[in-house]
Amino acid sequence: MTALFVLIAAIGLLPLTVGWARLAPGGSRGWATWLPVSAILCALAFSLTFLIQELGLVVPKALVPGLDPILYHNDHGWRGEAPIAELLQGSGAVATLLSGLFFLWLAGRIGRERAAWRLFAFWMAFQGLFQSLSQWAVGSLIPGNDVGRALAHLGAGTFAKAALLLVAVAAMFVAGRTLARRYPLAAPDRRAAFLLLATLGAATLLIIPFRIPREPVEVVLIPLVVHLVGLGWTTLGLTASDAPRAHGRVPSIAAPAAALVLLLAFFQLVLRPGVAF
Repeated sequence: MTALFVLIAAIGLLPLTVGWARLAPGGSRGWATWLPVSAILCALAFSLTFLIQELGLVVPKALVPGLDPILYHNDHGWRGEAPIAELLQGSGAVATLLSGLFFLWLAGRIGRERAAWRLFAFWMAFQGLFQSLSQWAVGSLIPGNDVGRALAHLGAGTFAKAALLLVAVAAMFVAGRTLARRYPLAAPDRRAAFLLLATLGAATLLIIPFRIPREPVEVVLIPLVVHLVGLGWTTLGLTASDAPRAHGRVPSIAAPAAALVLLLAFFQLVLRPGVAF
């Protein structure tokens, strides 16, 4: 656990501190009106990306003879044995990475007049990239997570794990700079970073019902780690951002809120009992 805290401080708090120090104080007022809809879209993106990860873990196993995986709303399991099963523990992180890259591409192609869709694509890119990259970084040091189990199956040594950690951190840096250019509310000042912080904090609270039932630490810890790491690198990216600010009215909150409630019902009523593949 100590190694995890040290790692999160290094890849989350450090870039956040450096980025905050380099940002200009103040900034344009009125951006707080974007907070409710942005937080809901962020929570929606987190849970959809988490579902993509679970599908990425389950579907490959379903294609392996002798394995019968089960999709849960908050975890996964399987019946049977196959040597490749542990390697396929890394397939969820691959699925979320591909999702993040796709939505990063999409976010750059949605016009500013479609503010809600542009903001949703940004959050899907954010969640896909940092849910994946944080797993690669943690897995390089802690063998118990999904990526760590895949690395153990491959027999990765200390050098290979250190190289993976360096690649993951470099990818986080690139992801943060690119996301900052895609962020509809980007600006090189602390008010934009504070709005990002407030959005991620509010979204974390909205995510909790999706992760219950589970151990209390696990309910909150994973969203906090992902959000802190993503916040740090995106804040650092804002220092070099020249992206145009959002224009037009704040998107309506009704449709995103309805989508979040429907997704929560799907998680708890359909996925929670388990879906056998």
